[in-house]
Amino acid sequence: MSALNFRPVVSIDELRQGIPLIGDEVSVVVLSEPGCGKSSLLGMLAEDNGDKWRKAGQHFPDDSRDYIYVDCPVKDMSDIGMTIPDHVTKELVYYVASLFNLSDPRPKVIMLDELNKAPKLLQVIFTRMLLERMVGDKALPDGSWIIATSNNSSDGVGDTMLAHAGNRVCIVELSKPSVNDWLTWASANGISRVTRAWVSMYPKCLQSYREGDHTKDNPYIFKPGNGVLSFVSPRSLAKNDVIVRKRDKLKPNFVQATMAGTIGLSAAKDMMVFLDMEKNVIDVKDVVKDPKGVPVPDDIAAQLMMMFQAVDTLATQDELSSFMEFVERIRSSEVQAVFFTMMMRNPRAIKLARNNAKIGEWAKNNHELL
Repeated sequence: MSALNFRPVVSIDELRQGIPLIGDEVSVVVLSEPGCGKSSLLGMLAEDNGDKWRKAGQHFPDDSRDYIYVDCPVKDMSDIGMTIPDHVTKELVYYVASLFNLSDPRPKVIMLDELNKAPKLLQVIFTRMLLERMVGDKALPDGSWIIATSNNSSDGVGDTMLAHAGNRVCIVELSKPSVNDWLTWASANGISRVTRAWVSMYPKCLQSYREGDHTKDNPYIFKPGNGVLSFVSPRSLAKNDVIVRKRDKLKPNFVQATMAGTIGLSAAKDMMVFLDMEKNVIDVKDVVKDPKGVPVPDDIAAQLMMMFQAVDTLATQDELSSFMEFVERIRSSEVQAVFFTMMMRNPRAIKLARNNAKIGEWAKNNHELL
C-alpha cells in the first residue's frame, strides 16, 4: 500500500485525549473490527473528564457531565421521542425520551453505539444529532459531545453510513491494541496471569485480518465472511478469562467447550495445553527466598506465568532484586524482556522498577530488546 493510500489509525488512549479537545465542535465516528474496545470509550471519558465541566453555581451529586449510552440497533422511534398532541394549541409537540435526560442542564456525552446497524429511519435522526446536536426538534445543552461507533465496512457485518453524513463528521479507525498494550490493560483489570502468559506466547492472536496476506492462515482471529462467530479479540479474551479462573471447579470437557465458544476452537485447544503447564510454575515467594537455587522451568509457558505473577506480587526493592537474580538465569532473553516491559508498564510495579539497580543494569545490557 502506498503512503498516499495509507489511512492512519488511532489508539484508544489517543481518543481519550483528543475527543475532549474537539468534541464540542466535531462529532467523532469510531470504526474498528469486532471486539477492540470502542464501546468502552464512554466510560473512559467519564473517568477522565467528569469534573472538568462544572459551572459556577451548579452543583451535581455525580459527574458534572451527563453520560448517555445508546444501543442503536435495538432502538426504535419511540425510544428516541414522539410527537404528542397539544390540545390547547391544537398542534403536535415533540417530546424527547427520558433516555437523553434533557431535564438535566449538564452537557451530554452521548455514545451512539453501533450506529451503522441502526434502522435507516433512526440513522436519519442520529445523523441530525451528530451534525446539529439535536434530538428530533430539541437542542442538546451547549458543549455536548456526540460519539458514534461502528464496524469497518470491510468487516462484512452490514455497517454502512448514509452517504450525505460521512463527509460531515470525523471518521477515525481504532487500531487493535498491540500485545503489550493489551497486557498492560489486562494487568490493571484483573486478568489472570495464565491468560496474559498465553497472549504473550501467542502474540498472533491479536493480529488484524487487515494486516495482509500473512494473516490468512491465522486460526485465531476474526476474518470477514468465514461465518465463524467465536474468535480471539481483546473482548473475548477478557470474557474467556472468567472460564480460566474458575476452571478448577469445572469439568475439563466443559472448560474446553465453553472456551471454544468464546475464543474459538483453535485458541481453546492451544490454551488447554497451556493450562497444563501451570503445574510447573514455582511460586514467586519461593523464588525470592532462593533465587539461585530454585529450578528454572524448562517450559516457556511456565516461565511466562512466573513473570506475570512476579509483576503482580513483588512489593519491595529487596524482593525485586532477588527475583532479578532468578530472571537472569532464564536463557530466553525474550522472556526476560516480557518481565521488564510489564514491570515498566504496570503503574504499581514501575515505582519499584525505576529505582532498582538490577533492573537498570538489565536494561543497559539488553537495550536492543526494548
